Amino acid sequence: MAVLRTDCEDFTTETRDASPAHLLVKIESFSLLSECGLEKYESREFVAGDYKWRLIIYPDGHRSEREGKHVSVYLAMVGTSSLPVDWEINAVFTIFLYNKIFDNYLCFRGKVRRFHAMQSEWGFSKMISKRSLTDESNGFLVDDKCVFGAEVFVIKSQRVVECVSLLKVPSPYKRDWKIEKFSKLRNVWTSEEFKTGDHKWKIFLYPDGDTEEKGRSVSIYLECVDSESFAPNEKVRADYCINLKNHIQSTEKSLNGSDWFTSSSTSWGRSAFIPIAVMRKDFIVDDCCSLHIEISVRAVVRNSPSTPN
Repeated sequence: MAVLRTDCEDFTTETRDASPAHLLVKIESFSLLSECGLEKYESREFVAGDYKWRLIIYPDGHRSEREGKHVSVYLAMVGTSSLPVDWEINAVFTIFLYNKIFDNYLCFRGKVRRFHAMQSEWGFSKMISKRSLTDESNGFLVDDKCVFGAEVFVIKSQRVVECVSLLKVPSPYKRDWKIEKFSKLRNVWTSEEFKTGDHKWKIFLYPDGDTEEKGRSVSIYLECVDSESFAPNEKVRADYCINLKNHIQSTEKSLNGSDWFTSSSTSWGRSAFIPIAVMRKDFIVDDCCSLHIEISVRAVVRNSPSTPN
């Protein structure tokens, strides 16, 4: 498949004393390029930003410059066979033309350009007119000698791409548990695993408390089981309500939350959910208690391909 060349004539020009950082091409007998029928001259490869490049000079203009009144210069990315199939490189490049009279360089700088498999070359089809170049009083072509140069600065990508899915759930997922032999529980009670919103969940209840609430309060947490294997930028948001039921008084103790579950925050809840004494007095019947959960997954953030579709 042919590589497309696209002109970027919206360049800016300036002069500077410092020579180009990456490439200098000294051409002697510049006029012989045309006389010998050479449509273009391709420079040696050079490295900039860890990639390989080449400067292509058209002494009578690129074929897109039909009148042949200009010199065209392009920057081409080479050695791309080792790159991924969907490679793309963003770069700012400058083409230089040495002025022997003033001992400085005329710089032609384009905008940020995206190099990829379908377009590995960018350049200027009308960089400078042949009349301006060949007029020795301008200082660019003296004794039929001229100097071109190139400078390429690759924009390193540290982009993070994520896909956010917002979910509209008509009704929450609901589930009940009866916790038996409460007085005999040791350390933690763990619910059966359940699934909603394409994710797996569990409830953890600590009858004697967790962390700083040990011995004072019952602690309770909702965990997204899948989140342990999430990538750093993956997460899921859930609205949830955990109810502890009092069958005698028909009252409830509720925990409501709306949180993001990630690989570093796999569970959310409350360490001081209810005092142990209140739990035993008002919510334990025949050494049993009842839990009810309602949960709605509202958003999922996951990894996405580097190139938007």
